[in-house]
Amino acid sequence: QIAFMTLTLFPIRLFFAAFMMLLAWPFAFIASMGSDEQELEKPLSWWRKIVDVLLKAIMRMMWLAGGFHWINVKGRRALPAEAAILTVAPHSSYFDAIPVTMTFASIVMKAESKDIPIWGTLIKYIRPVFVSRSDQDSRRKTVEEIKRRAQSDGKWPQIMIFPEGTCTNRSCLITFKPGAFIPGVPVQPVVLRYPNKLDTITWTWQGPGAFEILWLTLCQFHNSVEIEFLPVYIPSEEERKNPVLYANNVRRVMAEALGVSVTDYTFEDCQLALAEGQLRLPSDTCLLEFAKLVRSLGLKPETLEDDLDKYAASAMKMKKEKVDLKEFSAYVEFPVSHTLESMFALFDENEDGVIDIREFVIALSVVCKPSKTLETIQLAFQLYQSESGTITEEDLAHILKTAMGVSQINVTHLFRAVDEEEKGKITYDDFYTFAELHPHFAEDYLYADQMGAESSLETSSLSAPNGICTDFSPYNTEDKNKPLQKKLN
Repeated sequence: QIAFMTLTLFPIRLFFAAFMMLLAWPFAFIASMGSDEQELEKPLSWWRKIVDVLLKAIMRMMWLAGGFHWINVKGRRALPAEAAILTVAPHSSYFDAIPVTMTFASIVMKAESKDIPIWGTLIKYIRPVFVSRSDQDSRRKTVEEIKRRAQSDGKWPQIMIFPEGTCTNRSCLITFKPGAFIPGVPVQPVVLRYPNKLDTITWTWQGPGAFEILWLTLCQFHNSVEIEFLPVYIPSEEERKNPVLYANNVRRVMAEALGVSVTDYTFEDCQLALAEGQLRLPSDTCLLEFAKLVRSLGLKPETLEDDLDKYAASAMKMKKEKVDLKEFSAYVEFPVSHTLESMFALFDENEDGVIDIREFVIALSVVCKPSKTLETIQLAFQLYQSESGTITEEDLAHILKTAMGVSQINVTHLFRAVDEEEKGKITYDDFYTFAELHPHFAEDYLYADQMGAESSLETSSLSAPNGICTDFSPYNTEDKNKPLQKKLN
């Protein structure tokens, strides 16, 4: 079928879909010319209403060309005055743009998107909330803008937000980011379903790439999509004060409607687990739990690397000295709390009430910059090396099992490969030279012995621009009732 459709229907569909997008451009360009904020808050003029209808019709024809012959819509879309924010899940594909083009609701987009030819003009037409990577204060400004629009009594178009923050495979709902729920206004949950027998829609960090997904989907004769508008969710007073609680409760409602489970994994956890780099995290790593606790302490992404430098400098002065919970609290400059006790417990592998502070620094480095394996290992060498600048095989085992968050690891094969002169000790320069010559050293010398040739978590084809810490969500209050988890179990 793929071979036949590739030679027949695929090129026709692709051409027609591209033509529809080009056809929409001049209408969007003219309608968005000269628009200022005050005008956007006014009701649409008669000619803009006509443009709105025309653009929706053109976009519908574009999806028709892609094989979405009919779009099954359930429920009633709320008016902007009833629900200023539409929360959509699960987010699993760029085909999730279908409800955006049907409603022309505003969305949250990267500021760079407006400069994309043709597509950027269509984006600007729906009056999105732009997020700028170059502006360190952009996250706060984005939340304030969402809040301002949401509290405008329906003057602004509705804002459509995908609170998961990344694409998943629709088997569950991951933790919702709190941005859509901070304004404390009613939201309308919207759930998406793609009931095709053969799934060619899902586009995640693993599996087929963007073009392959497009190709396979256009080779299907018919593609099904269901959009269900659930009843408006009106937050309680407690939920208004606690956006995380609000987000969790809305997620639970949406999961029940979809018939799927929920998971505490977040967007940042996915980035950490799937980050590019020589070391891949195994499925039983404790670093995902550690990352959640780091976020729970309120460490900010914009200052985390500075914090890491401060903690590392202090750890070097302490050398091999171990600390108890009270000393750990003073070291990280956070009061003793359930969260801090949980973090301490992760590293208290012998359950004797003391931990090696160097392990905390290494784990924090991995969470802060998971794609930069050699930077973490260089820092670890500085923490463990003797006065001559060398470490032993035992030291390397401590470093790597902490960097991977596992209980045991056999580094003998790797250590001997690095220690060509059989001195029984190596320097960072030795390790760096070896890693440059063997960029896949973990697969060749660690995973093959420890976990088999294939790890349960594959590396990502997408790396975070500046490490994992792109956004720290507030503390999940549900975690308070969970038992402490020990490191290395």
